Amino acid sequence: MAFAKSFVFFFLYDLVFFMNLSESKCQESFNCGHLGPLEFPLSDEPECGLFLVNCTSSIPTIQFGPGGPLYFILQKLSTNKFRVQNGFLLSHWRERHAVCFALANSSIPNCPFSSFAISPALTIFTCLKFLDPDDTEKIKDYFKNYRNYTFCDGLTLYYSDQNNNVPTDIPGNCSIVKMPRKFHQDSGDLYQQLSPEYDLEWCISPNCLSCHRRGGNCVVSNNIRIHCEAIAGSAAFLGLCFVFSGVIYRRRKRITGSYLLSRNISSNPSSRSDIEGGSLFFGIPIFSYTELEEATNNFDSSRELGEGGFGTVYYGKLGDGREVAIKRLYEHNYRRVEQFMNEVKILTCLRHPNLVSLYGCTSRRSRELLLVYEYIPNGTVADHLHGERAKEAPLAWPVRLSIAIETASALAYLHKKDIIHRDVKTNNILLDNNFCVKVADFWLCKLFPNEVTHISTTPQGTPGYVDPEYHQCYQLTDKSDVYSFGVVLIELISSMPAVDITRHRHEINLANLAVNRIQRCAFDELIDLSLGYDSDGEVTRMTTSVAELAFRCLQLEKDLRPSMEEVLDTLKDIQARFNGNFTRPGKIPPSPETDDPMLLKNKRFRSSPVAVTDMWASSGSTTAGSVG
Repeated sequence: MAFAKSFVFFFLYDLVFFMNLSESKCQESFNCGHLGPLEFPLSDEPECGLFLVNCTSSIPTIQFGPGGPLYFILQKLSTNKFRVQNGFLLSHWRERHAVCFALANSSIPNCPFSSFAISPALTIFTCLKFLDPDDTEKIKDYFKNYRNYTFCDGLTLYYSDQNNNVPTDIPGNCSIVKMPRKFHQDSGDLYQQLSPEYDLEWCISPNCLSCHRRGGNCVVSNNIRIHCEAIAGSAAFLGLCFVFSGVIYRRRKRITGSYLLSRNISSNPSSRSDIEGGSLFFGIPIFSYTELEEATNNFDSSRELGEGGFGTVYYGKLGDGREVAIKRLYEHNYRRVEQFMNEVKILTCLRHPNLVSLYGCTSRRSRELLLVYEYIPNGTVADHLHGERAKEAPLAWPVRLSIAIETASALAYLHKKDIIHRDVKTNNILLDNNFCVKVADFWLCKLFPNEVTHISTTPQGTPGYVDPEYHQCYQLTDKSDVYSFGVVLIELISSMPAVDITRHRHEINLANLAVNRIQRCAFDELIDLSLGYDSDGEVTRMTTSVAELAFRCLQLEKDLRPSMEEVLDTLKDIQARFNGNFTRPGKIPPSPETDDPMLLKNKRFRSSPVAVTDMWASSGSTTAGSVG
């Protein structure tokens, strides 16, 4: 009888506890800045809703499914319709082949729970080029009143400026696609008609809506069938409560030493070995979940350093006094074990002063996957160039050049080890208190097999930095990192972000802007004047030389780009020609015109445009002085 009473008590207690926890986790609606309140299927929590909205940036983004592309939300038109900007199209809208990219990467999201419509839309007929003469003539005759576009390999595209009607009897060698067109239609060339900005509307399937109202989740089985997880989820939940209640009852009066050991494993490697399979994992120390939980004050939100596509990074202090950055992988990420193993394997074989150090990790059998890095306190290069720290005072030119050299040194070292970083950007370049570089974020790193020229893989990275040839051909090489580093060099000399939608549409990508200015020799329109350009001859010559080097890195054809080793040698040569002296830390010194501290305090430096690179969370980035 006593057992029954105790069991019922604990069962009900657990039931209420977990139900409250669930309710507090997934709310019916949430506020998202200027968009106002949003509700299902939208959510700002990865575990809730169908579509993930990031409201932390100045311009919110939306992702229609795990691993899917990100869209900027420009305007909320209704509860199920947004005006969006397609990040993929935006990052490639600088050449005619962007139309072909768009064909291969649809502007319409793909989600099994919803249907989508875009507007304004242009109907395009894609037909195979290489057919027998009879079929070719039939297609030409059928589309004789349509315009054609022939820049895509193997395809001819047909479209009409006059109407968007879709005929029902198109030739068998042709198919139909919808692509976004400009709101104010321009007649003429197809490339001039299309736009990365359009209205996107969705309609959730009735079955999913019904499932949600019953408290369930829509899931896909065998990639085909959609079903509601409400009943199975409830059964599993009740089963969990049953087991948990029984455990509490049996152990509430006799917590054994083995139970204490399993829940509060000490930091002593010998005491962990039986539980976690040894004190070392790939040659690095194993930390228990408990000691890292204590180091972060139970993962207190006030200790968050940044958040990326794969996890949240927290500041922590270990029992031995070491300050650390602890990355906590998202539980919803089904590839987290693979990514965890990838970073551990790569970092344990690297030793370089300009690469962030991995101190250790939890066991793969730990309740959570955690990685422990050295703590880098002085933020990211992006923050110092066009973020909050840039408002204090810009980085001096000599320090920027040193940052470029140290970053190039780290990347050249990786390439010698046959490792490609794949996400080189100023948000992944950390600075210590002496402004020394620590390159971070190795989630996307790829280890090159011996004697291969490239790896065929799905393009990944951060818009504004991704190698266009890699995106077009799906072939990753070490020259992909060189292109990304070219963007970093332009950021260092211009103080402008890699992507800024407030700039002219042809110059939203900094790479486009830079190539245009350098080709016209308009360096004064590119280089940040506060660095001393046009007022200090030595700085003028050096920044111009770095711009020319960046131009070589940003060549569209990878074979025209220098190797990372050549880039490093060129930067060192530029630095060797600098006659001035400087010491760290490296903010721009006060003007010699005055020593009045009040005038210096009120001195305003040239500000940068609003940065939007931090919004691309699917590149797996962090934002604070930590690790990626």
